[in-house]
Amino acid sequence: MRGLLDAVMSLGRGLELPEVLRGIVEAAVTLTDAEYGALGIVGDGQTLLEFLPVGISEPLAAEIGQTPCGRGILGELIQRPEPLRLTDLSSHPRSFGFPPHHPPMHTFLGVPIRVRDEVFGNLYLTEKRGGAGFDADDESLLTTLSIAAGVAIDNARMYDESRRRERRLEALGEITRSLLSGTDADEVLHLIAERAMEVAGADRAAILLPSPPGAGEGAEARLTVAVAHGRDAGRVTGLSVPARGSLAGLAARTGTPVHCADVRTDPRAHPFGDGAEDGLGPVVTVPLRVDTGASGALRLGRPVDRPPFDETEIALVSGFADQAAIALELARRRAESEELAVMHDRDRIARDLHDLAIQRLFATGMTLQSTTRAIADRPGAAERVSRAVDDLDTTIRIIRSTIFDLRTAERAGRGGLRHRMAETARTAAHALGFQPSLRIDGPVDTTVPDELAEHLVAVAAEAVSNASRHARATRIGIELAADDVVTLAVTDNGAGIPDDVLAAAGAGPAAGRSGGLANMRTRAELCGGALSVERPEDGGTRIVWRAPLHD
Repeated sequence: MRGLLDAVMSLGRGLELPEVLRGIVEAAVTLTDAEYGALGIVGDGQTLLEFLPVGISEPLAAEIGQTPCGRGILGELIQRPEPLRLTDLSSHPRSFGFPPHHPPMHTFLGVPIRVRDEVFGNLYLTEKRGGAGFDADDESLLTTLSIAAGVAIDNARMYDESRRRERRLEALGEITRSLLSGTDADEVLHLIAERAMEVAGADRAAILLPSPPGAGEGAEARLTVAVAHGRDAGRVTGLSVPARGSLAGLAARTGTPVHCADVRTDPRAHPFGDGAEDGLGPVVTVPLRVDTGASGALRLGRPVDRPPFDETEIALVSGFADQAAIALELARRRAESEELAVMHDRDRIARDLHDLAIQRLFATGMTLQSTTRAIADRPGAAERVSRAVDDLDTTIRIIRSTIFDLRTAERAGRGGLRHRMAETARTAAHALGFQPSLRIDGPVDTTVPDELAEHLVAVAAEAVSNASRHARATRIGIELAADDVVTLAVTDNGAGIPDDVLAAAGAGPAAGRSGGLANMRTRAELCGGALSVERPEDGGTRIVWRAPLHD
């Protein structure tokens, strides 16, 4: 009885759950003079979630292999949680024997451990020293110890839960400060993944977000790992899973947490490929929703030898998913605010250019033109003034083009025609080794229909490619203008177009030729326009493609 009292007092002083559990088994072995003891923690599926043995050395445990899962005699106590005392294990009808390398065991004593009227697990003792069997006093001692163990386990769990809640509050406070300080969203998401992994006792945390729509109608929606922390984070980042047919997708669609005991065997799981899930077992995913309706998930995993995530841990993780959703929403709102500020600034610049710069340039041009009459008797000076007026006209056209560019917002999902023509010039520069010049006049983004814009971009790319491959040009200019007619001109300083090709181009595709010029002419005819090929006086080639903007 003194030993029992000492054991109870010792258990009452423990606060860390793993230490309390091992202390329970060691106290039971000491009180009953047993050679072997173990504590089995019962899971939701009425199987042993954890098995903590005492008396078997680590090398011997490694030889035995996998720990018991709760069948045979151990399963009898799980299904019937009441004391069980046997003088010969092998005589019981549910005895399955022992695996290889397991030490022989005959006598047995087992009692359940209850925590608040719920069976937490079972205490198992075997092989009472001296060859005797366990008696009623041993059963009474063990039953009393199990009651004290239930109280100690409950206290340790409450202490552990309070510690985790404290760490969660500290982590959420740190995340909130980062959000309010304007920290970059990607950094905040990394912080959220790191802190969620620490608080939940996970081995890896990943934040999955909807992938951009795939090419082709009906392409499968997927969730991609935007941020990962912990085990093999570098290998996991960028990997994706289907939105339908994965734990992350299920959580995102239903808006409720989803968990599994083993990601390798759960049919809903769809683990990451390339060995990125090696060694992981329990997984939990919690939904991540933002105002735009797009849904993602926060996914955490543990090694195979760890217990699944319980309800308390899932609730803790859900708080981090909420913070991740807030971070994404704040990032989106900030981006919209910055874009709006840029648009206002662009509009102001465009207004100033129109109201101040153009008007002053126009007035200067008028003054110079009036001056021309005063110096008509000096041809050289009159010619220089005329060239200055022409330069002013060119400058005004460039500024007007810039104003159109500033005031034209990109269309949804892709850039406008100005942006796409600029992209064509930039793409060509990689192959050419130099940057083609680009000049755009008029409101091409607002007046040119999408179908006609597709033809213009294709013709520009083809003309630049021809100048590079066939004419060996070192200078290429692209000019696009829109009024009642849209005109695209591509001029180069290359070797010039051969006579036979020029004649065939004038004859049109009906002459039987095919290739770039024929394709450009066909595009022009489809749009009700025309194509012309010219030889400038200073050499090279000039291709002019025209199409009407109105029927």
